[in-house]
Amino acid sequence: MARILTYAQAVNEALMLAMEQDNSVVTFGLGADDPKRIFGTTHGLVEKFGRSRVFDMPISENALTGVAIGASLNGIRPVMSHQRLDFFLLAMDQLVNNAAKWNYMFGGIRPVPITIRLILGRGWGQGPQHSQNLQSWFAHIPGLKVVMPTTAYDAKGMLLSAIFDNNPVIYLEHRWLHNIESDVPEGDYRVPLEKANLISSGKDLTVVALSYMTVEAIHATEFLKLQGITCDLIDLRSVNPVDWDTILTSVRKTGRLLVLDTANATLSVASEIIARTTMEVFGSLKSPPKRIALPDYPTPTSPALAKAYYPGAAEIADAVAAMFGVSVDTTELVNSKTSPHDVPGEWFKGPF
Repeated sequence: MARILTYAQAVNEALMLAMEQDNSVVTFGLGADDPKRIFGTTHGLVEKFGRSRVFDMPISENALTGVAIGASLNGIRPVMSHQRLDFFLLAMDQLVNNAAKWNYMFGGIRPVPITIRLILGRGWGQGPQHSQNLQSWFAHIPGLKVVMPTTAYDAKGMLLSAIFDNNPVIYLEHRWLHNIESDVPEGDYRVPLEKANLISSGKDLTVVALSYMTVEAIHATEFLKLQGITCDLIDLRSVNPVDWDTILTSVRKTGRLLVLDTANATLSVASEIIARTTMEVFGSLKSPPKRIALPDYPTPTSPALAKAYYPGAAEIADAVAAMFGVSVDTTELVNSKTSPHDVPGEWFKGPF
């Protein structure tokens, strides 16, 4: 029997299970025990495990990250949360020069098993300082694993894998995904941190998407199927390491590649996927690869500007049609975006 949970509930369940299984797992960070409990993802934890294992900290991102690293070097498995990725920029020194490098510098004898939850993406016109998608920054750093689960199923399984991995893992949650629902099994299961998910199969085109853009890709590829174009749709899941075997195998089959990213286009994860694919399977390509990502300027706050800033299913369908030299009427997809500014749909109730 299917058991439907939201993405936020799946994160909460993974934390609950990990803390039940291993007393060394602790959860802390900005909002871990506040009334909203990080959009519900830490609900019930402090009541069950106490304030010695679930606690907030002063707003000093670099300091609390240093505490987490020190704890992880002494047998603790910290899960540290930031309600905005943007705030975590104040802790980049601890992340890049300590967490990512420690195991390498000490010959593999002192791992740093820390999981860092960062919430990213747009929400109600929050603009340049609260809407950044900086996954390519983190993916560029050797020693870090960087994952971006899309479904509630993956949110639970990948968080459990991250917590019990001996490497530092950056766990990126797009805020528009927190209320998405899917079947989530009870109990402990693990989703590999290095394996992409082939959502659907087709013969004409490979679409590689990540995080919320996978949702837009699902709408677009279903529409394109009605136009006679079938796609391999790959949810990347992890941006470091990248599952190159799945991507390259698909491109060898289809001969075409479109990559969708939630970040700015230049030097993005999409850029790296296109570069590596071109280097490895150039002879299989029937047309130049394409990417769809954000423009190379800061996120606008104004609804009028933001409307044209974020690509969606209609832009994906138009790009695919152009790759095949045909035109499609995407009015249906355009009109489906009837939601308020910066909200995915009328069903959306938060987080912001």
